Amino acid sequence: MNNSKNVLRYMFGSGAISNLSTILNNIESDSEYVIYYIDEYFKNSSVLDFLPIKNIDEIFFVQTQSEPETSNIDHFRDILISKNKNKPKAIIAIGGGCTLDTGKAIANLLTNSGNAEDYQGWDLVKNPGIYKIGIPTISGTGAEASRTCVMINPKNGLKLGMNSDFTIYDQLILDPNLTKSVPRNQYFYTGMDTYLHCIESLNGSYRNSIGDAFSHQAISLCREVFLSDDDMMSDKNREKLMVASYLGGCAIANSFVGIVHPFSAGLSVVLGTHHCVGNCIAMNAMEEFYPQEFKEFILMGKKQGIEIPQGIATDLDESFYKKLYDSTIIHEKPLSNALGANFKNILTYEKVKEIFKKM
Repeated sequence: MNNSKNVLRYMFGSGAISNLSTILNNIESDSEYVIYYIDEYFKNSSVLDFLPIKNIDEIFFVQTQSEPETSNIDHFRDILISKNKNKPKAIIAIGGGCTLDTGKAIANLLTNSGNAEDYQGWDLVKNPGIYKIGIPTISGTGAEASRTCVMINPKNGLKLGMNSDFTIYDQLILDPNLTKSVPRNQYFYTGMDTYLHCIESLNGSYRNSIGDAFSHQAISLCREVFLSDDDMMSDKNREKLMVASYLGGCAIANSFVGIVHPFSAGLSVVLGTHHCVGNCIAMNAMEEFYPQEFKEFILMGKKQGIEIPQGIATDLDESFYKKLYDSTIIHEKPLSNALGANFKNILTYEKVKEIFKKM
């Protein structure tokens, strides 16, 4: 039985970002400067006009074309140390899952010795991180609510986060206005992350009533957004998906994912596929394991006119399939959650290769 933790505070609603200054003023700290990590997409955006940035603050624009790597997190940490800016009043992350995870990882690393790769796993972080505020600009990853910050370690092919209560954001600002400019395909791919988190959780063995409740409600909202006759990106549906994303993050903080995410992780590590579209590509090959959810996933895509990329792993050299296998099978907790302790007897090398060939 876990003693679970969720985000301590959140503010929700259109225009909520305008309250950031008030929130910062209420934080007790010996420092006055703030560190911002902002998705590079907003580098020349009017979103910056809403931020109470001061001359003493530091701003970093995070590249999001590829997933966060452990070495990048270390580099950001080292920059702050070199500037004597490693004890900020707060760290603020503004963006999607990559940026939100970057903010969480650096907040932990500033108060814990060693490097990011040292904390890939479960409950390895020993000290509370810097006070952190998450402001998502896309809905679905659940990074705003989860207890992890996913990173890729290219040295060992591991895609895994700092799974810890210390990773959870102290404050969220959930403003649906910030998701208006998301490209339509990306909106769908990312929204599906919440749906897949929750169907994997509900089909696993590591469950509890609270996690199930979060999952059921998140799935219900996803159905309203992606199966209704309304535009999936209407004001009302963007609000619903932002709530679903938060609930999905809470759900996965109380459970584990299943088979989809480990295969998606393999695509990310070996082929550089971005997480959310990688999940959708992986789900296209999961009818055997999630038959009903597979049908609903396909229906959602057709309803919204979204095409999932295909053929990216159909005809690869054997060396790539071996790397894909290694980068997938390493995720023991989610795979045992889905298939039991003997999951390797089911997901043999030939079976994993067969599944990837469907992608």
